[in-house]
Amino acid sequence: MTKKKRILKSMAALAACVPLVGWAAWPEKPIRMVVPYAAGGGADNTARVVAQQMSIALGQQIVIDNRPGAGGVIGEDNVAKAPADGYTVLYDASAFSVNPSLRKLPFDAAKDFIPVSLVATAPQILVVPATAPYQTVAQFLDFARKNPGKLSFASAGGGTGSHLAGEALNEQARLSLMHVPYKGGAPALTDVMGEQVSAYFGNVASTLGYVQSGKLRALAVSSAKRVPGLPDTPTLAESGLPGYNVVEWNGVFLPKGTPPDIVQRLGKAVQAAVNEPRVKQKLLQLGLEPAGTTPEAFAKFVQNETGRVGALVKARNIRVD
Repeated sequence: MTKKKRILKSMAALAACVPLVGWAAWPEKPIRMVVPYAAGGGADNTARVVAQQMSIALGQQIVIDNRPGAGGVIGEDNVAKAPADGYTVLYDASAFSVNPSLRKLPFDAAKDFIPVSLVATAPQILVVPATAPYQTVAQFLDFARKNPGKLSFASAGGGTGSHLAGEALNEQARLSLMHVPYKGGAPALTDVMGEQVSAYFGNVASTLGYVQSGKLRALAVSSAKRVPGLPDTPTLAESGLPGYNVVEWNGVFLPKGTPPDIVQRLGKAVQAAVNEPRVKQKLLQLGLEPAGTTPEAFAKFVQNETGRVGALVKARNIRVD
């Protein structure tokens, strides 16, 4: 072998090793996990539980960085414009699939992020006042149809999971329940208990206790399967609305351009964290259904959710002030 060929061969070998050396060492420093919602909220609480376990698996600290505002858009934009080196991660919720249909975004949600893993889904409970004259979904639907314009449903705000669940019920059951938006779930629950509003789709964590204490009546759950804390409460699909399956969710994303090796390794860290027994139990206590999926499966999930929400927004002419 000539001297020139030996030099070329050595250079080629070195070039082939450089990217492997660089990414094989990831992570070499703490990872910033952006949560585009306020500290203390549902997504933030879940992110901290999962991030702590992920830190153990990755051998590096994961620092939570709350960037609330504009329904999650401010934090999402921060990650979309971050370096694609694996050190900035987005921990988002259902708003990720809602915002493209309701807000003008400074990024392309479908192109500027890489889905890493679905963390968990959150079923909602359709509740009514404990004194309501209907005991089942069938009776509720019958009452609504015989009394058009009389019933309403509360939400935690325009574009939230409770709003979309109520509009999905309107659309599929062909109802005209009036939407009454609130600034958060707590005041919505209060007014349902006070019979100021007819119904509400509340998450398990905030609503189950009122059902168990008899202050609210649960008619059904929004997910495809029943909730462990309410084994005798049917799903809406079981109650005459086949295919109804509206859940909130949490998941992890990376900026576009992040090396595939990092995407896969971070995805495995999420899956391992979600399936750790103590973490899984904590998620269940928070009213969540643990998931943990591959990047490919999560990408398909997000695509389906974004399409479903877009169709609902168009059909119901939903707007956000």
